[in-house]
Amino acid sequence: MNQHIDNTLQQVNNVIFGKPQQIKLALCCLLARGHLLIEDIPGVGKTILSHVLATALGLDFKRIQFTSDLLPGDILGSTIYKQESGEFYFHPGAIFSQVVLADEINRATPKTQSALLEAMEEQQVSIEGKTHALCKPFFVIATQNPGFQIGTFPLPESQLDRFLMRIELGYPDAKAERRLLVGDDRRDVLDKLVASMDKDILLQIQQAIYKVHISSALLDYVQALLKFSRTAPYYITGLSPRAGLALVHAARAWAFIDHRDHVLPEDIQQLLPYVAAHRLQPSTEISVGNNAELIAPLIEVAIP
Repeated sequence: MNQHIDNTLQQVNNVIFGKPQQIKLALCCLLARGHLLIEDIPGVGKTILSHVLATALGLDFKRIQFTSDLLPGDILGSTIYKQESGEFYFHPGAIFSQVVLADEINRATPKTQSALLEAMEEQQVSIEGKTHALCKPFFVIATQNPGFQIGTFPLPESQLDRFLMRIELGYPDAKAERRLLVGDDRRDVLDKLVASMDKDILLQIQQAIYKVHISSALLDYVQALLKFSRTAPYYITGLSPRAGLALVHAARAWAFIDHRDHVLPEDIQQLLPYVAAHRLQPSTEISVGNNAELIAPLIEVAIP
């Protein structure tokens, strides 16, 4: 199974240049059965990364372009009356796919954004009193433009908490950008991409990740982080139990990707900014310019 993961990372790195850390984080998030939020300016490769990941994992992929006039029914689906049979039929929306790209999610209204809440948490949608199960596996990869850009609506805390990780891509370095400028069109490269695994192998990997050992001392450390975030004066509200679970699941997946059967303290510390930062609101006690500054007080919490 490790060979499948290595091949997947190599496949994606052959399309997305100069971003090995972000690619590894994205794969870690999906292997841990989480949903991924990618926040950055337009044009740095958020959409292509989502499509490449889905292709490399051998999963179905659908893209939803979020706009201010998008309705919940456009995402979830709707019930249609067929006059010929005199019956109502459910017409599934774009959410019924294994990988769903919610592109520019913060350009839709809060009502439309909230349509994803049940789907992301329960892997099902309820429409007109009936529950419809979603595909397995089911991943949402959402892209978000910075809040200072025109026409954006901030994601509510309940929505942010559904994402296991939030990452940024940033500009490529000079070497990676030159490869991009002189190379083939990314869409042509994507068309030639061959899946490194299939759905069954992915599900086996997800089961194996739960067997990665995390010691009682590290669980004490996670609980100490949660407690500190709730009691320290640096944050308005602390991390929820869901955040603690997300950190543990991500750490196990990170260790598995590194061919280890146990979690290290460094795994938790390395993943903490990506799992916790979007769940925390700074108080006046801390000046925040980026995720590293927001998480800095938590990093100082001693390992038991």
